[in-house]
Amino acid sequence: MSQDLHLIHLRPNLNRLVPWAQRQGLVPDRGQGDLGYAFHAALKAAFGESAPKPFSYRTGQGLLAYTAKAEAMRSAVTMATPEVADMLGLDVKAQSPGLLIRPFPQSWKVGQLLSFEVRVRPVVRKDDKELDAFLSAAQRMPDAVLSREAVYADWLKRQFQNATDLHEVRMTEFSLSTVVRRAAPHAKGNRPKRPVQGPAAVFTGVLQVRDSDAFAALISRGIGRHRAFGFGMLLLKPAAAT
Repeated sequence: MSQDLHLIHLRPNLNRLVPWAQRQGLVPDRGQGDLGYAFHAALKAAFGESAPKPFSYRTGQGLLAYTAKAEAMRSAVTMATPEVADMLGLDVKAQSPGLLIRPFPQSWKVGQLLSFEVRVRPVVRKDDKELDAFLSAAQRMPDAVLSREAVYADWLKRQFQNATDLHEVRMTEFSLSTVVRRAAPHAKGNRPKRPVQGPAAVFTGVLQVRDSDAFAALISRGIGRHRAFGFGMLLLKPAAAT
């Protein structure tokens, strides 16, 4: 079974997905919160352990994801229940092209310039809990005048480590997003779902490849935390000529 990286595209049907997710308590605030857990659960229902991550859902664009299990995903489509197939748009219909899969580059030229977009949850770990990276910086430097965009941009640059250099980094969207996550397990082993509020930010910019292998690994893994819930997918295209 091929382990080459592939890019997939789906057009989920939110009129089917959201009520299904609400019945299972996967969407906060009566369906008005983040849909990451809903997509995560639907992808798991369709593809099991081959469910792709990271993924990105944008209104009007559909769901994009990277996978190293393309053949397993193709096989799983044939066994998905009609409800799940309808929610995710797995079948070819007038409103959906079905599951689209194409190979994605795995070799990158050192020095190559690429435009990028990524939706992230800029949090850090503190006392075994997640904390907004901006609030963490404010606690460390209470007398400093801080820019949320600058703090998050510094956080983002750290996620890339030595794989790339980042240029022209801009925060284009920001919100405090309520997501559903599972709490720590109780004594009986169950993990109840609970709403959690935290930052969600979209960044665009230009990156320059420093290490081809490290960059390929970063694309496959994704950026930051909550990568299985709609954060961290690095969307790429050739940088505009100057």
